[in-house]
Amino acid sequence: MAKITLSHLKHSYETHPKNPEDYALKEINLDWQDGGAYALLGPSGCGKSTLLNIISGLLIPSEGSILFDDQNVTALTPDQRNIAQVFQFPVIYDTMTVYDNLAFPLRNRGVDEAKVKSRVSEIAEMLEVEDILKRRASGLTPDNKQKISMGRGLVRDDVNVVMFDEPLTVIDPHLKWKLRSKLKELHHRVNATMIYVTHDQTEALTFADRVVVMDEGQVVQIGTPVELFERPEHTFVGHFIGSPGMNIIPCDAEGTSAKFMDQTIELEGPIKPGQSSNCEIGIRPEFVSFGDSGLRGTVKKVSDVGRHKVVEVELGNHKIAGIVEDTAPKTGEETGVIFQKDQTRVYRDGWLATEKAG
Repeated sequence: MAKITLSHLKHSYETHPKNPEDYALKEINLDWQDGGAYALLGPSGCGKSTLLNIISGLLIPSEGSILFDDQNVTALTPDQRNIAQVFQFPVIYDTMTVYDNLAFPLRNRGVDEAKVKSRVSEIAEMLEVEDILKRRASGLTPDNKQKISMGRGLVRDDVNVVMFDEPLTVIDPHLKWKLRSKLKELHHRVNATMIYVTHDQTEALTFADRVVVMDEGQVVQIGTPVELFERPEHTFVGHFIGSPGMNIIPCDAEGTSAKFMDQTIELEGPIKPGQSSNCEIGIRPEFVSFGDSGLRGTVKKVSDVGRHKVVEVELGNHKIAGIVEDTAPKTGEETGVIFQKDQTRVYRDGWLATEKAG
């Protein structure tokens, strides 16, 4: 396995890029540690697949370099980088048996049959497909086909990194959680460096130890699932992660407080020095409550989602969502909206501008 370093990496599909808008990937500098489980998360078109193709060697970056264990591999082909990749659609040979599909990557590299048998048996046991090893792959269900595709990526024990490009997109929703759990279990067992590309926050947060969130070709935050939820570094992260996403409302900010609707909103800590007319308050619905005090607004909608209720309140021309687990105000009622101070932050031009208290 390998530590992966991206150094001053940029990419443009233009022949002569001149402006930042010409780049599909803005400058990226990051390290992925050997044996880690990582996710690239972001909406369609944000640059995830471009970055994955650059790491795999399918695409040469316009600028910067890729290092595997401090060896520069920027100009190397995919096979020279010694990687395995699992795609959105299962890549298997329908005319072969499941056993032969799993054995193929090893046989193709001249591994002796005793080692092939041992490794295929080990991976088949991990994937829980021992009972279908003699079956032709053409008759498998979509989830089993994707299992075999994953197994082909994992069967070699000498790869530097295993990359998954939205591997669960074609899987039925009720089966996705099983394969997510299986993939997480496989990572713990094989201890391979894995990179998982997805636009689905649930897939990313349940699989990865650290998540790289991308938007418009830029890495906006790298962190654990807890860090991304509890302290978004950018309003995009707060909005994209969570259901519902973080509330974002305009404000005037100064010192340790902000003003919204002519009322003072206390913040987690002091606001960092800086100039901008574009300041916003960000607070997650989980930290919004309702009562007699606070900002006054009208309840527009109450959604019962089972474990809790999502209450939407109109404050002037803006809507605020809050999550309650017991009694919720009723639609049409006037209520007070209260922000939990230690979870209320100011963002300037989209970026976090509030320091931690103390």
